[in-house]
Amino acid sequence: MSGDSFALSAEELASFHSRGYFGPFQVYEVEEMKARWRRERMRLMDRSHAIYQGDAAESGNTNIANYDRHMDNAFLADHIVRPEIVDRVASVLGPDVLCWRSEFFPKYPGDEGTDWHQADTFANASGKPQILWPGEGEDFGGTLTVWTAFTEANEETGCLQFIPGTHRSMFYDETKRMHYDPDKINKVDKDGVRRGFFGYDYRDLQIDPDWKPEESKAVSMVMRPGQAIMFWSTLMHASLPHAGKTDEMRLGFAGRYVPTSVRVYPDTDVVEEYGGSVSLEKWGAVLVSGQDTHGHNRIATHTTLGHPFTTRASGVGAANG
Repeated sequence: MSGDSFALSAEELASFHSRGYFGPFQVYEVEEMKARWRRERMRLMDRSHAIYQGDAAESGNTNIANYDRHMDNAFLADHIVRPEIVDRVASVLGPDVLCWRSEFFPKYPGDEGTDWHQADTFANASGKPQILWPGEGEDFGGTLTVWTAFTEANEETGCLQFIPGTHRSMFYDETKRMHYDPDKINKVDKDGVRRGFFGYDYRDLQIDPDWKPEESKAVSMVMRPGQAIMFWSTLMHASLPHAGKTDEMRLGFAGRYVPTSVRVYPDTDVVEEYGGSVSLEKWGAVLVSGQDTHGHNRIATHTTLGHPFTTRASGVGAANG
């Protein structure tokens, strides 16, 4: 691994703040990523050490099953702390950074696209904030997401789309509730494009029910395996459907990062969304850069007992904030 710094230059940082995203940039070479994924996809089928167990996680029918596999898989544990990612994240968030969640985003041939959305507190599915910024940031925070393509991500396989510059204003009220209906998956047509939100209709959260995203300004994030894109979760983003012209699924892996001053899962013991629930008993945020002087959150640390991470309290009242 290179000892070079991947911190953003002044020009790159200015562009990021203007557009709300940076990239794509290289994390792995294309053939390296393909080889790693061929190896890891079989290992990930073993959920015996995954921190989320039970029907909701093990069934695979809810997106919760795709959360936080960096806690039990060594490759993903290494991925979220790679300097190609962390140096760039710290350029935006400052030196003290946590990874509080990771997610897989698979899209199989014929799958619908993901509808346009923003996430500030991640209360969209449950109505309860999952991240809480301190002080002035309580009203507007979001998380920094680094989405890495593990396979080809293009307009045929369902790549991400962004509307640049939309990260500074929220068009959705996450305190509203959406109704989960799995029968909606792959059956909702949005102005000629099949877009859904994992069994929800994200339009239920619109502040103005008559408002529509300016899709004419959308840009497609075409990425090769091993490339990544960094963006604010408050940036208006979506994905296209998988056209089914290839048998290969499109797979993205997202790491979500916040400063150590942010409270994660405040006063929460169970995550309830996507038609299921999981206990946070074994969850912990990973300190990927700097120091945690705040002690707000439970922290996951490396262990040599056969699993990448174990958790410990960090400071007074640290267990889940």
